Amino acid sequence: MSEAEAPQLYRMVRELSMAAQMPMPRLYMTPDAQPNAFGTGRNDKTAVVAVTRGITELLSEDELRGVIAHELAHIKNRDILIGSVAAAIATAISYAAHIAFFGGSDDDDGGNPIAALATLMLAPMAAGLIQMAISRSREFEADRAGASFINSGEPLARALEKLHLGAQKIPMNVEPAQASKFIVNPLTGRKAQVREAVLHAPSDGGADRPAAGPSGRSLEQPDTSQRPPSSDGSMQR
Repeated sequence: MSEAEAPQLYRMVRELSMAAQMPMPRLYMTPDAQPNAFGTGRNDKTAVVAVTRGITELLSEDELRGVIAHELAHIKNRDILIGSVAAAIATAISYAAHIAFFGGSDDDDGGNPIAALATLMLAPMAAGLIQMAISRSREFEADRAGASFINSGEPLARALEKLHLGAQKIPMNVEPAQASKFIVNPLTGRKAQVREAVLHAPSDGGADRPAAGPSGRSLEQPDTSQRPPSSDGSMQR
């Protein structure tokens, strides 16, 4: 996307980059209708900010500024690099527990098998909690830093309310492994769509039909073929 195609967006990102005292990142816009955005890059030279078409149509200018300031804060604080290191540490902990359990001593006195099994089960959980704690702390710091770029945290708070609702209503085709990069979970719309399909799935037509009697007629319909004739020879009604 060139500056001629979105001059106001380029101006906004350039001003916020100056406020953050960092080079302006490369700017992209995706055609997705879901309102969302993400920033990535392990340093200023590889920084990228991407917004969807939907977010530019949904948010006001100050709300969009709050979102972009938040993403620039992630880049400035090197949160993508920190997240990658945290994920590597979590993987190493899980792998070490796996090796300790399956690659340990085969001797009869090689250790307590219950303790080894507990380590195998609890180590990945501990690694995941450590990774979540680091991620959460970086989000709070990005909120604080982004608010300092625009001298207010209110625009981002308003934007997040709209984005969460928008993501639930409009699905987005994103690989689950990439979902954590976005400012709001882009898969919530897909989950809502599946839930809606399940709730409104057509039921078995036979379940609503009245049961049939021996003659093949519905039990709710009177079987006039077995009624005695009236005195004038006609069937009773």
